[in-house]
Amino acid sequence: MASMQGARVLVASNRGPVSYTVEEDGSLRTGRGGGGLVSGLSAIGPDAGSLWVCSALSDGDREAVRRGVGEDGVRMLDIPADVHADAYNGIANSVLWFVHHMLYQTPVEPVFDAEFRRQWASYEAYNRAFAEALAEEAAQRAAVLVQDYHLTLVPGLLRELRPDLHIGHFSHTPWAPPEYFGMLPDDIAGQVLRGMLGADRLGFLTHRWADAFTACCERFVGGLGDTRIGVHGLGADADFLRGRAREADVEERLLTLREEIGTAPDGTARRTVVRVDRTELSKNIVRGLLAYRQLLEDRPEWRERVVHLAFAYPSRQDLAVYREYTAEVRRVAEEINERYGTPGWRPVVLHVRDDFARSLAAYRLADVALVNPIRDGMNLVAKEIPILAEGGCALVLSREAGAHEELGEDAITVNPYDVVATARALHEALTTGPAERTEGAKRLTAAATALPPQKWFLDQLNALREES
Repeated sequence: MASMQGARVLVASNRGPVSYTVEEDGSLRTGRGGGGLVSGLSAIGPDAGSLWVCSALSDGDREAVRRGVGEDGVRMLDIPADVHADAYNGIANSVLWFVHHMLYQTPVEPVFDAEFRRQWASYEAYNRAFAEALAEEAAQRAAVLVQDYHLTLVPGLLRELRPDLHIGHFSHTPWAPPEYFGMLPDDIAGQVLRGMLGADRLGFLTHRWADAFTACCERFVGGLGDTRIGVHGLGADADFLRGRAREADVEERLLTLREEIGTAPDGTARRTVVRVDRTELSKNIVRGLLAYRQLLEDRPEWRERVVHLAFAYPSRQDLAVYREYTAEVRRVAEEINERYGTPGWRPVVLHVRDDFARSLAAYRLADVALVNPIRDGMNLVAKEIPILAEGGCALVLSREAGAHEELGEDAITVNPYDVVATARALHEALTTGPAERTEGAKRLTAAATALPPQKWFLDQLNALREES
């Protein structure tokens, strides 16, 4: 596997910037990912001596490791598939994610039994594999930036192996308040916190999440010790979005969406309420649909005059609760269309197959952006839609989204659990005039692009080097 001995800047994350698929003829096809980390790491330049350590996620990835195929600057770890499944699905996504997003139905879950302990041992092994690889690859006093809830134990494990390193950790999720975090078994809660406190510096998306982490440390492990805390609100990459949104595949999907939206009976353009999310439980898609249904019920004047473009891309379908949630999204959308639809009007245009070009086309058409998560670390969609909305847009935004800290002043704020109030907010947003939408979108865009991915990454890297 391609790697770079003595790397000076290292990133560690569960998912890396490349993936591999075994073709029918046995050859390997390489796929390349995007996102804030990929863009951010590119900011340090090709001569910076960087290395990305990630996990082999698929059979193709594992085959690439076995064949010694790889990309320069990437080391992919072939952690046993069963260990990865326990760590990723059993602990990271079914325990830590649920704790930080406060998603448990507490009368019946969680249950921390012997099976949980078995899976936790895999989570420890998975984190240890990353720590050992980073220790092996890092140059003296290198900077190591560990990412997210999958790797909370890595900083502490790495500190024991390489005390010379500058170690940072960044949390892309919310952090649970002590009352909820305390549901974890006492020893596990302490292990997570002490693992993260092995870092010189911890980064969070908002002050709210940073304060919650600090409160957990004070409650369960006696404080932060020498670890410093920073807040870096990841922003949208406006230049990339604007360029990508003008490419041919987006233009093609724009035409298709315009046909699906249609025009009102009086010949005027229909208004659009746009949401783009994964079918992640915390995104609150079902209540968003229910709020739209309430709008149509309470405000019949909007019937045949508005269309809800709801793009809900399947997430974590290997977990039953996510499959059930995706099915419920479909059911509610179909129910709205059956109840209110007419031969010339489909109230909800639901797409459940991931299509980035189609999402960008929807962004361009948005009159209203609906972002109503139960709880969200940031939510970049709230930042991206105002950048691309061609007629300006009004943003209906949950107060529980991390983005609310930056965008709330220019958004219509909603309680994500209150369907009736969200319906009223949608009406307010739809009745916002063009000039007001345009001015609001300009202010939202300025806030959304204040810390684009490259600057976001460099700010953390520079702070880690200066403060360690």
